[in-house]
Amino acid sequence: MNPEPFLQLDRVIHEKGRLAIMSMLAASPELSFTELRDALEMTDGNLTTHIRTLQEAGYVSVAKSYQNNRPLTTCSLTPAGKKAFASYVNLLEQIVQQNKPR
Repeated sequence: MNPEPFLQLDRVIHEKGRLAIMSMLAASPELSFTELRDALEMTDGNLTTHIRTLQEAGYVSVAKSYQNNRPLTTCSLTPAGKKAFASYVNLLEQIVQQNKPR
């Protein structure tokens, strides 16, 4: 087994919570903070920390607005985030194919 592909996995995305956030955002143009929080069953603080990490990496953009006089925070993947997630998934597929029993 070649360990090299494992070493290439993006550490920012690879963490379980961030992988879940990236997966959800890859399937939707944008999601609200509460949609992410409820679907992933995370605390506000935990989700905020993961989103901040993804935002600092340039993978996620966060927009704050108001809806019905209430604050609304939405998240979406940036072009860099879409590219990084696609690369991550492709690398995982390569790892799976490489390690399938023959």
